[in-house]
Amino acid sequence: MDVSHILDNLNDNQRNAVTSEKQHILVLAGAGSGKTRVLVHKIAWEVEALGKNPSSIMAVTFTNKAANEMRSRIESLLQTQIIDSWVGTFHGLSHKLLKRFYKEADISSGFTILDSDDQLRIIKRISKELNLDEATWPSRQSQWQINSWKDEGLRNKDIDEKGDFYTETINKIYKEYEEVCNKDDLVDFGELLLKSYEILVNHQSVKNFFHTRFQSILIDEFQDTNTIQYKWLKEICSNKTNITAVGDDDQSIYGWRGAKVEHVNSFTKDFQKAEIVRLEQNYRSTSVILNAANALIDNNKDRLGKNLWTEKVEGEQIVLYQAYNEQDEARFVADVLKDWMNKGGAFEESVILYRSNAQSRAIEEALLRASIPYRIYGGLRFYERLEIKNAISYLRVIFNNSDNPSFERSISNPTRGVGEKTLNKIRQISKKYNISYTKASAKLLDERLISGRGANGLRDYLDLIIGCKQFIEENSLSELMELIIKESGLYAYHAKEPGEKGKTRTENLEELITATKNFEQSIREEKSNIEIAESYLDIISLDSGDRQASEYEDAAQLMTMHSAKGLEFKLVLITGLEESLFPHGRSMESASQLEEERRLCYVAITRAMEKLYVTHAESRRLHGTDTFNPPSRFLKEIPKDLIDEIRPRAQTNIPYNRKDFSETKIEFEKEIGIALGQKVKHKKFGEGIVLNYEGSGESARVQVNFDQSGTKWLVMAYANLESL
Repeated sequence: MDVSHILDNLNDNQRNAVTSEKQHILVLAGAGSGKTRVLVHKIAWEVEALGKNPSSIMAVTFTNKAANEMRSRIESLLQTQIIDSWVGTFHGLSHKLLKRFYKEADISSGFTILDSDDQLRIIKRISKELNLDEATWPSRQSQWQINSWKDEGLRNKDIDEKGDFYTETINKIYKEYEEVCNKDDLVDFGELLLKSYEILVNHQSVKNFFHTRFQSILIDEFQDTNTIQYKWLKEICSNKTNITAVGDDDQSIYGWRGAKVEHVNSFTKDFQKAEIVRLEQNYRSTSVILNAANALIDNNKDRLGKNLWTEKVEGEQIVLYQAYNEQDEARFVADVLKDWMNKGGAFEESVILYRSNAQSRAIEEALLRASIPYRIYGGLRFYERLEIKNAISYLRVIFNNSDNPSFERSISNPTRGVGEKTLNKIRQISKKYNISYTKASAKLLDERLISGRGANGLRDYLDLIIGCKQFIEENSLSELMELIIKESGLYAYHAKEPGEKGKTRTENLEELITATKNFEQSIREEKSNIEIAESYLDIISLDSGDRQASEYEDAAQLMTMHSAKGLEFKLVLITGLEESLFPHGRSMESASQLEEERRLCYVAITRAMEKLYVTHAESRRLHGTDTFNPPSRFLKEIPKDLIDEIRPRAQTNIPYNRKDFSETKIEFEKEIGIALGQKVKHKKFGEGIVLNYEGSGESARVQVNFDQSGTKWLVMAYANLESL
C-alpha cells in the first residue's frame, strides 16, 4: 500500500515525529509549528503504514472542540469512519471508562454527572446542615477547594488537616459531599477522573483491558496536565504501550488551574529512553516576532529548549508605544486599528491583548468613541459584567427610588438575609399601594409587618441608601462609588469567590472607581456632585445599548492573554507592559510564577503573524489607584534592534530604560523646575503628584494628580507650584 501521501506537506522534523519507531516520543511543538498536523498524521501513519487497528489507538485532548476536529481530520486522512473511537478529552474518556466498568466503580450504569451548578447546590445544602454561615464559609470557595483536592488525587480521608481549622471545616463538607454522591450515584467532573484512576489502580482486570486494548496513546497539550491526569495516564499505559506526548513547556500558562509544567520534564524520566523531537519551524510569524519571542523565553530556566524560526520574510520591527496614561494608550490602540483598516486590513484580523480584564474598560471607551466595532472574546463588556452591574444597581437606586429591578439586584447582592419570602412581601405592598419597592420596604419596617433577619437586612440596606444620598451632597461620585463598593459588602462578597474569578471581580470593582474618577475629570462645565452622578448613569445606560459586534460583523477582538492561546492574528497589540501589571504583582515573589508570566508573554507575542505593537503607560489609573510603574522587565528582555520606539506627539520622552529615564528627569527639572513623579502643592488644589508635561518656555504645562481635586493640567507660568 502506498502511504507516502501521509507524509506529504510535512517538514523533516514533523516527518521524524510521525514515522519514529521509538516507543516513547516527546514532541516539543513550538507555537505555530503544526502540532495538530503531527498528531493526526501520526495516527494515520500507524494505521496505514504499521497496520494498527484504529480502535487500538487512544488520543487525549483538552477540549471537546479539539477532540472533534482531530477525529474529523483522522477520518478524512484515512477516508473511513473510526468505530469505537477513543479520541476525546480526559473527562470524556474517563466517562467512557466508568460506563464500561461501572460495577468495579461501585456505581450503577445510569449514574448521573453533576454539572458545576448542581454540585454547588449540594455543597450549599450540606453547609447549611452543618450550621456554617454562608458569609464566613462561601460555598463556592468550598466547591473550589474540594475540586482542587480531587485534581490532586485526594479523597476526604487523604487530607492532612494539620490542626488547621479552615482545612478541617472544608474537609467536613467534603466528607458529607462524598457520602451524598455515593448514596445518590452522582459523579462530578473531578470525580470522573479520580474514580476511573482508582479503578485502574485497584482492579487489575480493568488495567489489563487497557494494556491489552491500546497499542498507542497520544496526548495533546501535554504541558497542561494536572496531577490526577498524569497519574491516570501512567496507569492506562503498559510497559509495551507506544506513547507520544505533544506539548510545549514554553506555553504552560495554566498553573493557577493545577497544570504542572514539570510533567514535560518528568516524561523522559517516567518513560525511559524517550526520544525528544523539536518542532521549531514556525508557519505563522515573521522572523522579527520569533526572534523577540526566543530572546524573551530564553530567560526562563529548566527549559528543554528550542528556537523558533521561519522561512517567512523578516518583517517589520515591533512598535513600542510609551503612553502618558491608560487613556492615551487606548487612543493609540484605536488609531492603530483605524490606520490598519485604512490600509486595506480588516478589523477581524486584529486583536488587543491585556493581562487583566479590568484593562478593557479604557480600551472599550476609546473604541466606542472611534466607532470601531469590537468583540470581547470569551467575556463580557465592562458594564455588562456581573460585579459591575451589581455595583451600578446601588447607584441607580440612590438616584431613582422607583428603579425596582435595580432594587432587587442590589438588595440580593450580596445576600443580607432578605430572601424570596421578604421580597414577595415587598412586591405585594408595592402593588397594593402603587409605590416603589424602596417605599414598600420602608412601609414594611415602619408598620412592623416584618421581623427577624429579613427586617434587619432590609433596615441595613435602606440605611445605606439614605446614607449614600446624603454623602453625595458633599462628596464626589468616585468617593461615593468607593463607599458603595466597600460598605455594601460587595467587595468582600466577590473577594470570597475562589481562584482567579474572585481576583478578577474585585479588580473590576476597583476599576469602576477609576471609571468614575475619569468621568469626573471629563466634565467641562460647572455641575453639582449629584448632576455629575446622574450624567454618569445616563452615559453608561447609553453605552450599554451599544452591544458588542455580532458574530459575523467585522470587528476587532479584545481578550486576555490567557484566552489568546491557540489563536493567531495578522495584527496584535499587547497593552499594559508594566511591572506589577505584567508581570502581575501576585507573581513577583515567586520564581515559578514569574516564569509562568514570562511564558504568558511568549504566548502573547507568538499570536502575531505580521505586525506587533506593545504599549506601556508612565502612569496608569487601574483598580481605583494611580500607579507609576516602570516598563515591564519583559520589554528589556527583547533585543533593542527588534524594537521601534515611538512616543506621543506632545513629547514627554518617557524612557525605555532606566538610564534614559534619569536623563529625562534631569532635563525636565532644568526646563520646568519640577520632575516627573515629584510631589507639589498648589494654593487652591492642595497637594498632588506630577504625572506629565508638555511644551516648553511660557507655554509649558504640567499634569498634576491632586489628592483632593483629581488630575488637572496647569500652565507653569501661572501655577505657582511649590515643590515638596
